[in-house]
Amino acid sequence: MLTAVSLQRRDLAGLLSAVAERRAGARPQVSPAAFCGYEDDEMDVFWAVVAVVIVAALIVPMLVRRRRTRRRRAMLRRLEQQRGSRVVTMIHRQESMRILGIPFGGMIDIDDAEQVLRAIRLTPDEMPIDLVLHTPGGLVLASDQIAYALKRHRGKVTVMVPHYAMSGGTLVALAADEILMDRDAVLGPVDPQLGGLPRGYWPAVSILAALETPNPNRDDQTLILGDMARKAIDQVHDTVRELLLEAHGADDAERLATLLSHGRWTHDFPIRFDYAAEIGLPVSDRVPDEVYTLMTLYSQRGQRRPSVEYVPVPYPTDGP
Repeated sequence: MLTAVSLQRRDLAGLLSAVAERRAGARPQVSPAAFCGYEDDEMDVFWAVVAVVIVAALIVPMLVRRRRTRRRRAMLRRLEQQRGSRVVTMIHRQESMRILGIPFGGMIDIDDAEQVLRAIRLTPDEMPIDLVLHTPGGLVLASDQIAYALKRHRGKVTVMVPHYAMSGGTLVALAADEILMDRDAVLGPVDPQLGGLPRGYWPAVSILAALETPNPNRDDQTLILGDMARKAIDQVHDTVRELLLEAHGADDAERLATLLSHGRWTHDFPIRFDYAAEIGLPVSDRVPDEVYTLMTLYSQRGQRRPSVEYVPVPYPTDGP
């Protein structure tokens, strides 16, 4: 009896298994391409196109950057050969680097100072140096290092300003024997700014002016900031006077140092060509045409590139 029941159960299980296998075998196999309405060959073409687009998006910008870099280097060499000098560029496209409308980066920093100092070391002592400046300014320390290194160079130093060199950029320009400016280019005051993110920056002279107003509730932090403001103004004043002393004499150097570093104007006040000449800066409007062509090769919006550039090889004493 038990044997018969077992055989019936086995037969039933075998029958159900056979039905399931038959149904599975009759079900049509649908490929992903057919499910999406494409043939397999069409899907192969689609993925090939996607791969080409991805590769192009990665490779083409790199090739464009390399080509632009070669063009800049070639233009630098042409300008050097025409002028018999070492040409260095320090160009910060700050206006093209914004996050939610806030300028980000693009200022003179320690890396810039390191590169400019290296370029000066690679230059023979008697060879002229031409520095093309386009900058909103930056760290006082970095600008100070560049300015004094240029001042110590025995060859003629020329700073070229095709558009603007504000704040720390002006401090660097003051170290030059000659400043070549476009007629519409501007320099700016060098009065120090104190503070930081997120509260912002304040002119040192304005901090001192605020401390002159009686306020018994003033906290220690404000008093410390006032002490730092006095020191910052004195330091920048002394730097400007030292940079100008040899070429302008003691009285004129003191006058210019006071004018530029003691906050007579707002920090973004434009010192235009005519006014720069009027106050006694060694300016000329003989900017070479090649400098303007060179500037067009630096408008790389959204792309990373070094802000300081030069041909990175030592030159013989007889010229580039």
